[in-house]
Amino acid sequence: MQIMWQLVHPKLGSNVAAAKPSPAVVAAVVSAWAFLLTTINGWTLNPKDWQESISYFSGLLDKDDRSVRMACGEALALIFEIGSLEKFAAESKDSTDVVEGNNSRERFSHVQGLKGKILNQVRNLSAEAGGKGSTKKDLNSQRNLFKDVLEFLEDGYSPEISVKIGGDSLQTSTWYQLIQLNFLKRFLGGGFVKHMQENEFLHDVFGFTPKKKHLQGVNLQMSSGEKRMFRSPNSVLNKARTQFLNKQRMLSQGRNVGHFAVHTGDEEA
Repeated sequence: MQIMWQLVHPKLGSNVAAAKPSPAVVAAVVSAWAFLLTTINGWTLNPKDWQESISYFSGLLDKDDRSVRMACGEALALIFEIGSLEKFAAESKDSTDVVEGNNSRERFSHVQGLKGKILNQVRNLSAEAGGKGSTKKDLNSQRNLFKDVLEFLEDGYSPEISVKIGGDSLQTSTWYQLIQLNFLKRFLGGGFVKHMQENEFLHDVFGFTPKKKHLQGVNLQMSSGEKRMFRSPNSVLNKARTQFLNKQRMLSQGRNVGHFAVHTGDEEA
């Protein structure tokens, strides 16, 4: 994560120049950074790193590139979801050192101020008018994303998403799940559905069990003796099936006899 961070936000001396990454690179790195963040415990990160990342992403929300803004919107939602503000608050309360305690409270106040700024930015982006060269689809995607971010920041509600995987549905109800899902969809491309249907690791990550696998699992849970009994001609299921088929044959024969009897009577008449 630190390497990615240095790529988009390098710390260089005043006499050192670095090539500025393109918007596409920035958006990709921010998305990958957020994806990695979903895999670690946010409480283990340094509060100073949180403050720096929140401030940096807030600045990127004002950039012209829509993909950069959307990647940063997701990253900020994730940061606030995993409780960075609570960590700042806990740190400021628990500190026994007067100087460090004051610094912690200052950082907490600063991040609270940043959150207020971000709320205004998100509110504006959720209702942004289409600019020159912007497609309606991209604009709607941005509006919908930032409406979700705004609702989360104001009311604490994360978006609930349902994605079709073959004949099944994959549900997400947190930002970290949504970010994982979106990243893997982009990374796997056309192979995403196949992986979600067959990759057991992804099943564990998303708590997703395809119906086909569920049925196979039920079958695998049966002992060999149970399977023999289930398939045996003497099993209750097979007996019932045989009785049903015999009854159907008798009814069919009866209908045929009646049919021919009617026609025979017609001929005699």
